[in-house]
Amino acid sequence: MKKVFMKGCEAIAEAAVRAGARFYAGYPITPQNEIPEYMSRRMPQVGGVFLQGESEIASVTMVYGAGAGGTRAMTSSSSVGISLKSEGISYCAGARVPMVYVNMQRGGPGVGTIQAAQQDYFQATRASGNGGFKMIVLAPATVQEAVDMTYRAFDLAERDRNPVLILGDGVLGTIMEPVVLPEMKSDEEVAALKQKNRDWAIVGHSREEKRGFIDPGYWSTDMQEAHCVSLNEMYERWQREDVQVEELYLEDAELVFVAYGTSARIAKSALKLLRAEGHRVGMIRPLTVSPFPAASFDKIDYARCKCVLDIEMSIPAQMIYDVELALRERCAVETCLRSGGNLIERDDVVKKAHEILKGGVER
Repeated sequence: MKKVFMKGCEAIAEAAVRAGARFYAGYPITPQNEIPEYMSRRMPQVGGVFLQGESEIASVTMVYGAGAGGTRAMTSSSSVGISLKSEGISYCAGARVPMVYVNMQRGGPGVGTIQAAQQDYFQATRASGNGGFKMIVLAPATVQEAVDMTYRAFDLAERDRNPVLILGDGVLGTIMEPVVLPEMKSDEEVAALKQKNRDWAIVGHSREEKRGFIDPGYWSTDMQEAHCVSLNEMYERWQREDVQVEELYLEDAELVFVAYGTSARIAKSALKLLRAEGHRVGMIRPLTVSPFPAASFDKIDYARCKCVLDIEMSIPAQMIYDVELALRERCAVETCLRSGGNLIERDDVVKKAHEILKGGVER
């Protein structure tokens, strides 16, 4: 198929349009500005709606409204903007409104920096809002993966009637790579997708149909508990059926890298160099950081493996908590970290790997 050369943010936006997204609301913030800019041009071309809200809070609430009407809806932001959207995202989870959103992470708490980082892992996988809800969080490492994951995210959101997050960073959003774009859904297909949601969406039902949402804020405690039980069953199904992961050379690995997104690109480059030197290095790359691929750690030969190296653009490390839970103290854990917008370099990973492989670590 024909490849096109696209910037990460613009490729994500085009993939969303091709997946049938017909509503986008957002607010400018670096490094994801190319998504709303692209959507402002593209949505009118396909009969969709683009709105720049007066704030992040307004934008996510608009997405809630569009999603509640059965329209495939999307928003995007970066780190501090996602924090502002968290209440609306939580409300979508509580009211079972499907939505897709993108976080192009930047560095640090507060306003932080505009450079790429991976310091929103906790926010993405632990606390995207109140109430303890979870989401499927897709973590692409290439522009092609970002395209494919975005296209699929809308199906996952509608299947579960739940928010789905594409977790990128400033590198992924701004690099340009050749991609194969997915097929564009026709107007008839988009209309059919919306019609399929009629059983639950607010689309002008008659009084006799008695359909639509019940605001979870007004439920009894028993109703709310039953709702949470139902959600937990869905989360357990994700762990069984929706984990995505890339596993490399686990069968003979004396050292195993764990990394996602941009850090994984760099770690994989280091792995190739180390394997060429004769070192037995493997890798676990989560494509879904939620649900996390804990079962992959059972494939490591712990009689052979000296250490697992957690590689993140975050100080303090965040993914390491999931790594340690999956390891269950079967192996030592070390970290290779940068933060605040400083990218991990291949030499950083190679140097740390050499230290571990040469001297070992105490269990």
